[in-house]
Amino acid sequence: MASPLSTTSERRLLRLAPPQILVLGFASIILIGTMLLMLPVSNTTGTSLNFMDALFTATSATCVTGLVVVDTGTFFSQFGQIVIMVLIQIGGLGFMTMATLFALVLKRKISLRDRLILQEAMNQGSMEGIVRLIRRVLIYSLVIEGMAAVLLTFRFVFDMPFGRALYFGIFHAVSMFNNAGFDLFGEYRSLTGYVNDPLVNIVVMLLIISGGIGFIVMADLMEYRHKRRLSLHSKVVLSMTAALILTGTLVIFIFEFSNPRTLGSLNFGGKLLSAFFQSVTPRTAGANTLDIAGLRQASQFFIVILMFIGASPGSTGGGIKTTTFTIMIGAVVAMLRGREDIVLFRYRLAQERIFKALTVTLLALLLIVSVSMVLSTTEDRNFLMILFETTSAFATVGLSMGLTPELSTIGKILICVTMFAGRLGLLTLAYALGPKQGKPLYKYPEGKMIIG
Repeated sequence: MASPLSTTSERRLLRLAPPQILVLGFASIILIGTMLLMLPVSNTTGTSLNFMDALFTATSATCVTGLVVVDTGTFFSQFGQIVIMVLIQIGGLGFMTMATLFALVLKRKISLRDRLILQEAMNQGSMEGIVRLIRRVLIYSLVIEGMAAVLLTFRFVFDMPFGRALYFGIFHAVSMFNNAGFDLFGEYRSLTGYVNDPLVNIVVMLLIISGGIGFIVMADLMEYRHKRRLSLHSKVVLSMTAALILTGTLVIFIFEFSNPRTLGSLNFGGKLLSAFFQSVTPRTAGANTLDIAGLRQASQFFIVILMFIGASPGSTGGGIKTTTFTIMIGAVVAMLRGREDIVLFRYRLAQERIFKALTVTLLALLLIVSVSMVLSTTEDRNFLMILFETTSAFATVGLSMGLTPELSTIGKILICVTMFAGRLGLLTLAYALGPKQGKPLYKYPEGKMIIG
């Protein structure tokens, strides 16, 4: 028989809105991860990691960011690294997705409330087919990570013993597919040692892109041979993703072509491969084959823009999302052409979608500007470095110019909050703090203002 205390807790949980449950769920996972990383067995020193650094690492892993205050490959023991990898997997797929996996394994029924939370977690418009989508998410994730782990192991085995190569292959496959950016190569090197390696570069880029386009698009692509058509969402995501990657490659290639600290020392093929990789990774992955601090300021600022846009809805990535950016561009084009509607691929967008895109963009800008201003007073660094780190945290990217390991306690707290807000989504966080109101039953008279 259930105790009165447990019954009361269950009733309180049932009264929470789905966004509130998501916030509490992610916060609980971060807290558990923090406690585990504080254990002496989690690091190579044999002593307890201080709470702030453990919290930062757990937040970065759960929010699939990749910013680190201590080096993952040298500071943490294998146990600590496995804890980080599990946090990345749970954070990337979502704790409700993992809970659904256990429910499906145990053949438990998925309740209506569970479906509502899954709908919120996957950013879906309805509950229809949500459990089927979750099954596909799990299958796609395991298959892609498994294939990538085999390929990476095959490459790493030339540099290290087989057991270590297998471990590295699994860890980096999980980290890169979930767009986390954690690596085990030590001394914050990321993948700079493989800058000219086509296999590692191509496998990692495919992991980043497949994790960043979103599970909805992946399911759409898998069914294309039967349906022979793609949804509007998939068309927008794929076209904008391709446009951003190609534009980023061209810009970085031009800006860094003669830079001796980045592309200048590579042959033409190496320059092109590295520029392409560095254009893909700001899509919230965080891995890098070039020294980020060595990039020219123009390239660094352009990467800030790519990070701000981020990945796509329903993915393992962050940012304002490619669809939001597309809608904002569509609004500008429509206004310049004197049109009232935004039309994409012969579909008109509802006004509600435009307002949502505008809200997400402005909230993201407000958060990044506010955090950057505060960090400018607490951290003695140039503003571009602070802006870069803040945007990287919000977009859950993990690329760093070297500021994160030197952050003050206040700076670490601010970046933790930024990563948390970026992973959950600003609208989800806003609804959790104050649930949205229903539509009003009346309208005010229309007013006129002069714009521009």
